[in-house]
Amino acid sequence: MTPVRVEVPVSHSPQHKRGLYLGTVPARAAGRHGATLLTLDHDLDALPEAGRRLTVAEVAAFAADLANRLAAAGVRAGDHVAVCKRANFDVWLLGTAAARLGAVPVMLSPALPAPTVAALLRRLHRPSRRNGPRRPHLLTDGPQLRELAGLPLDELTASVIGVTGAGRGVASLARLAGSPPVPPVFQGLDEPAMITHTSGTTGVPKLVVHTPRTMRARLRPQLFLLALLRRRETVAVSVPFVHSRLFAAMALVLLKGMPTILVNDDDPAEVATFFLRNRPGLVEALPNSFLAWEGLAADPREPLASVKYFSSTFDAIHPRTVRRLLDASRRRAPRFFQIYGQSEVGPAVGRPYFRRDAHRMDGRCVGFPLPGSARVRVVPRNGRAVSAANPGFIEVRWDGLAQTYHGEQERYDENVNGGWWRTGDVGYRTRAGCLHLLDRETDTIPGVGSSLEIEDAVLDRLDELVELVVVQGPDAEPVPVVCTRGDRPLDPARWRAATAGYPQLGAPVQLPLGELPRTATLKTRRVELSRLLHDRLADLP
Repeated sequence: MTPVRVEVPVSHSPQHKRGLYLGTVPARAAGRHGATLLTLDHDLDALPEAGRRLTVAEVAAFAADLANRLAAAGVRAGDHVAVCKRANFDVWLLGTAAARLGAVPVMLSPALPAPTVAALLRRLHRPSRRNGPRRPHLLTDGPQLRELAGLPLDELTASVIGVTGAGRGVASLARLAGSPPVPPVFQGLDEPAMITHTSGTTGVPKLVVHTPRTMRARLRPQLFLLALLRRRETVAVSVPFVHSRLFAAMALVLLKGMPTILVNDDDPAEVATFFLRNRPGLVEALPNSFLAWEGLAADPREPLASVKYFSSTFDAIHPRTVRRLLDASRRRAPRFFQIYGQSEVGPAVGRPYFRRDAHRMDGRCVGFPLPGSARVRVVPRNGRAVSAANPGFIEVRWDGLAQTYHGEQERYDENVNGGWWRTGDVGYRTRAGCLHLLDRETDTIPGVGSSLEIEDAVLDRLDELVELVVVQGPDAEPVPVVCTRGDRPLDPARWRAATAGYPQLGAPVQLPLGELPRTATLKTRRVELSRLLHDRLADLP
């Protein structure tokens, strides 16, 4: 495939230094680092002939070409474009293309059930003086259309655009190749520029609104961390393509000219082969992806030998995982950057771990405020002073906070107190200022100081566990749900020895790892798991 030539006049956006304009990132990067390579472990659905090795110049051309096609399909500045298709790097390209038109990409995980997609599409309806509510466009593919087959898409959307074939009521993006070029459109710094959704661990996800200003602010602490790199490294990214973190990561690696490999298949065997072929020096992935990759440390081919920097920006990570990854590196002084944040906040606090001190790692210590990042405080829940025994609410304040929840302003406002955002997590700060995260407020269990702390400790003691989640049982007791390597039966004697210090725990319930209810970022849906546990235990004689 020969991409169209594109030249984006970024000078038309005098505010781009204060805001991150997603639609112009590829072209700006191409002007500086056009020959830098992006390597994929998969083919692109929207651009099947593009191949798996793309230069930044080609990426810019493809993004502009897709923007031209979307314009020909009827997408205009200010429109919402819900991108909901099979996981693939073209999800980022399509979102970027929509942003280039001044439309607002709404990134929806393909893992969302059809009723949830319907609820989110309906929430995107906006009042209009003519022809009823202004509805979003849906940009999707054949597999996802089959998943959504029972939905009244003609009522929920302004149009349905397929990335490949067409069908009844579906426009084909493939057939619009070669559409006339359309110039980029720039929003105001505080206008909606992208919408992502929360994990939805407790119900229908919220739609998080990001602006050019908030997205640019979130790059500051990460630019500081990149400045610590003494040489240009190949970066491996394994992050959901619909997540706001992926858009931030791509902006950083493209504008810094860092060769990048994008991981779609996070199966450990496939990851090992991909890493051996491309030898990344920095790897960013989800905590549960790193947990699944622990076994790579024992691979005699040493697929992690080239990695000097590991980074995870979502949740706290188990100490066992950090130690094994650092031990697998053959680089001098490798380090693991743990960064705590959430969709509404971005990166808030973080800290590095080195091989020499990882054995002393406290998994509840998620770090210190990052340079250029948020202010963090912990406020009392019950009027008593915050401490390890009496954790408080973790709150964050800075210009990187998401603007609102689309269609749910009151719900957003409930979390804001004088400009401080309540994260929903509980914890405390040490005298040295380190933030300790104990649990989500909704996951706290009576009589348990921290479910996460118990999980860290027991995973350290039982190598045969690949996951452990402590949830509330039918009688409000803490029930450990365990997953073992190869689904082998749990050894009762080893379990009793490992949990002797936690007499409050109920009997363990063993499940295959694949049966754990997960979010798009591989978090366990603890509320749903607790509900499943109730049903399972209720059925027992």
